[in-house]
Amino acid sequence: MTTRPATAVPSVPSVPHDSPADRTVARDPAHEHRDALDVAGRGFTSRLLVGTGKFASHAVMRDALVASGAEIVTVALRRVDLDRAARFGGEGGDVLDFVPAGMTLLPNTSGAVDADEAVRLARLGRAATGTELVKLEVTPDPRTLAPDPIETLRAAERLVAEGFAVLPYCSADPVLCRHLEEAGCATVMPLGAWIGSNRGLRTRDAIEVIVEQAGVPVVVDAGLGVPSDAAEAMEVGADAVLVNTAIAVAADPVLMARAFALATDAGRMGHLAGRGAALPATQAEASSPLTGFLQ
Repeated sequence: MTTRPATAVPSVPSVPHDSPADRTVARDPAHEHRDALDVAGRGFTSRLLVGTGKFASHAVMRDALVASGAEIVTVALRRVDLDRAARFGGEGGDVLDFVPAGMTLLPNTSGAVDADEAVRLARLGRAATGTELVKLEVTPDPRTLAPDPIETLRAAERLVAEGFAVLPYCSADPVLCRHLEEAGCATVMPLGAWIGSNRGLRTRDAIEVIVEQAGVPVVVDAGLGVPSDAAEAMEVGADAVLVNTAIAVAADPVLMARAFALATDAGRMGHLAGRGAALPATQAEASSPLTGFLQ
C-alpha cells in the first residue's frame, strides 16, 4: 500500500485553536487496537474513508481530510497529473500534493465505462502511485452513474488475477456482492444511494443482507448526505463508509468532515454495543419501576 510521504505535501498552515480543522477525533487507543478495520491485510483505526472531488479548492480539501481523521483517501486517476508537472487551480500543485502526509492512497477508476477501461486505469494508478489498491468503478450510465454489475465483475476478476487489492463500487445487490467476494475482492462497496445525491441510506434493507453474508469488509459508498446517514450505516453493521460529496459541498466542509468522523465512530460503537429488543408499536414499558418506590 502507498502512503503519502511527508516531503510530498505542503505543510498545513496554522489555524486558530478553535478552528474546526484543529479539532481531532477523540479516540480510545485500546478500543482501536481491538477493533481495527482490516483492508487487504492492513489495519486502520478510522472507519471513515474520504474522497477528493468537488471541493472548492485543494486547500479546503486538505483541511477537510485532516479534520476527518480518515486514513484512506480515494483519488480519481483522471484528476491526477501522472507526470506531476502540471500546475492548475492557481494553488501551485497537483491534487496529490494536497493529500496530508500519512494517508493511504486509494486510486479509483472513476469514469471507466467498461472492464477494459477500468483495468487500463488501474494499471496506470499502480504505476503512478506504487500501490496495489484500487477502487474499482465502472459507471457507463451518465444519468445515474449506476455501477455496471457485469463489467464490474469482469474487471474485478482480471485485476485480482494481476495482483490488485480490489475494492469494487457496486449496487446493493447481495448476489453480486457474493460473486465479487468469491472473485477475491478485498471489500465490497455497495451504494447507499446514487453517487453524489446526498439522499442517505436508501438501500438499508439490502445492506443488512450484504453485511450478514459477507466475509470481507462492507464499505457503504455513495449517496450518504449527513452524518446521521453514516451512523445508520455503521449501526446496521457496515464496516466502514466512504464520503465525498456530502463533505465537499457543505457550507463548512471542515466542520462537516469532523461531524462525519464522530458519527462514524458513534455508529460503530452502537453496533458493537448491541441494540436492545424493540417493543411493538402499540406498547410502552417504563424505564423506572411504577410500584414500590415510596416504600
